[in-house]
Amino acid sequence: MNFLPAALAFLACAVLLAGAPAARAAAPEILTHPWVVPPPNRQPEAYFTNAKDGDVRESPFVLRFGLAMRGLVPAGKTAGRAGHHHLLVNQGLPLDFKKPLPFTEQYIHFGKGQMEHVVDLPPGTYTFNLLLADQGHIPYFVYGKPIRVTIAKRRMPAPGENVAGAPRVEILQPAPGETLRGPLRVQFHASGFQIAHPDAQVAGTGRFRLTVTPTGKPAEVLDFRGGQTEVWLNPPRGEYQLKLDLVGNDGAGAVLATTAPQRLLVDAAAPLQAGATAPSTAPAAGRPAP
Repeated sequence: MNFLPAALAFLACAVLLAGAPAARAAAPEILTHPWVVPPPNRQPEAYFTNAKDGDVRESPFVLRFGLAMRGLVPAGKTAGRAGHHHLLVNQGLPLDFKKPLPFTEQYIHFGKGQMEHVVDLPPGTYTFNLLLADQGHIPYFVYGKPIRVTIAKRRMPAPGENVAGAPRVEILQPAPGETLRGPLRVQFHASGFQIAHPDAQVAGTGRFRLTVTPTGKPAEVLDFRGGQTEVWLNPPRGEYQLKLDLVGNDGAGAVLATTAPQRLLVDAAAPLQAGATAPSTAPAAGRPAP
C-alpha cells in the first residue's frame, strides 16, 4: 500500500491549520491584525536593544531590555504568560528552572515592569544575559544570548545627573525616515515608567499603543494589552506615520507619554504564505519548550 499520498495530504492539512485562529490562540501575545505577524524565529526571547557582544563602554551606562512574543507584568502578579525581567551578571542560566531566582548582585530583579537598568560597575569584562520569570520569580524558558561587555572606564556622574534621562517613551526601531521591506520589527522603549499587562491591575503602570497612519487613509491603532514591548508588521507598500503612546492602566486611558509622529516608507511587503500569521508552538532543536 502506498502511504505517500496520505502523508502529503496530512502535511497539507497541517500547513493550513497552522494559519487558523486556533493556532494564533496558542500565542495570545501576537495581536490579531492583518498587518501583524510573528517574529521570524517564532520563539519568545529576552534580549538587549542597545548592546551587543564585544561592546566597550564607560560606566555608568543604561542597558535596555527587549522582549519578543511575551509581555511584561510586575512580580507577584499573574496575567497570561507575561513576566518580568532579570539581569544576570557573570552568571549562567539556572540549572533548575523550577526554583525561584535568588536576590543577589548576580541576579538583578525588575519586578516593577522596568525596561532598563543603569549599570555602574568598575572597569573589567562582564557577561550579561536576560531571563524572564513569573510572579514568583520562577524562570520561564525565555532568555537571550549572553553578551560580553568591557567597561573601560568608570566616571563619577555630575551632581544631580540622571544617567537614564527624563521619563519618556521611544520607538527604537525603525529609525525615523527609514525605507524598509516588510516584515519589519517595531521596538518600543520606556524610560522612567513601568509596563504591565492591564489585567494585573497594578497602579502606576502603563501599556504601549501604536498608531500607524497610511498616507491618505485612516489610522490603524494597535493596543498592546498584553504588556508587549515590540511588534512585527507586514503592511502594504506605502508611506506611513508611526506614533507611540504609553497609556495608563488605571481604566481612564490617560496618555502618560507620547512620541512625535515619525515617517516610515515600506518599499514592499512580503507575501504571506500559508501559516505565516500563526506562530509555531514547537521549540527549536535543542531548546526546551517555552
